Amino acid sequence: MNTPIAQTHHRNGHWSGPAQTCTLDYAARFLRRKRLETTQGQAFIVDLAQTTSLDDGDALELEDGARIEIRAADEELLSVTGRDLVRLAWHIGNRHTPCQIAQGHLLIQNDPVIAHMLEHLGAELAPVTAPFTPEGGAYGMGRTHSHDHGATAHSHA
Repeated sequence: MNTPIAQTHHRNGHWSGPAQTCTLDYAARFLRRKRLETTQGQAFIVDLAQTTSLDDGDALELEDGARIEIRAADEELLSVTGRDLVRLAWHIGNRHTPCQIAQGHLLIQNDPVIAHMLEHLGAELAPVTAPFTPEGGAYGMGRTHSHDHGATAHSHA
């Protein structure tokens, strides 16, 4: 039996219907071609036209029209708080570190170098386990992986 192939990506809110799920961490949600498996145990191959940043709630469509919903996996993160959260956010962004902005705190991946810098800037850090869904790039949704500010890594399907 052939492994089904997903070549179509739908953004969260732009698809509906029943779907199996595939839970991936932040790094694994940035892909173009990869063999994955749903939480229900179905293997499938992702074969997108370009490298794409999949977000929680997006869907991949298989050749037969079936959909697989992407879910963000729990990850080991750091919750960042402090007296001057805007300044801390600036320093995180200045280092091109992915950051999820929440009410009253920031979430970043658990990076000891960034953590050390933030502590020296007066941040309070607390480990948390949660899905990581950082803000997209300044020039569009999804991740950018270079300083080519005209290009983003996502598709509209």
